[in-house]
Amino acid sequence: MKVTVARIGRAHGLKGEVSVELRTDIPDERLVPGTEFETEPASAGPLTLTAARTQSGRWYVKFAEITDRNQAESARGVELVIDGDESDEDDAWYVHELVGLTVQRPNGDVVGSVVDLLSMPAQDLLVVKQPSGERAMIPFVAEFVPDVDLDAGTVTVTPPYGLLAGETPEETGETH
Repeated sequence: MKVTVARIGRAHGLKGEVSVELRTDIPDERLVPGTEFETEPASAGPLTLTAARTQSGRWYVKFAEITDRNQAESARGVELVIDGDESDEDDAWYVHELVGLTVQRPNGDVVGSVVDLLSMPAQDLLVVKQPSGERAMIPFVAEFVPDVDLDAGTVTVTPPYGLLAGETPEETGETH
């Protein structure tokens, strides 16, 4: 199975270095010089990592195939993928396992579907596309996402009032 390690972000400098948005909890093990990554879209790769570093909590990488700022800008949005195994941790999921799952309240009311998982400094954010087309970002913590059931294809959420568009305080159990 293919696992996304990171998504290429903005160019950094003039010599082809790029920032990356991590999709792994173990970047020190995944972003090792000499590693060759397949890409999504496949036409952008493969890419061979030549250097990786962190600065102010952000990862920057360099690839043999990207040698200037123009090429780096062209690679923005490309995903770096590897062959990986299913997660064997109880409360850990790969992004590809979550995308497409139906998001519902504990009573079964559907509020949308998972379209992404963003890794942020404080906690991950579950990105949910609502039926209206609006996107909601729900902190991926047990208080707001008490259950992920891959077999049933559902994620149960209990977000506080205001995170989902068009909801009323009564729907979240909050009164003001």
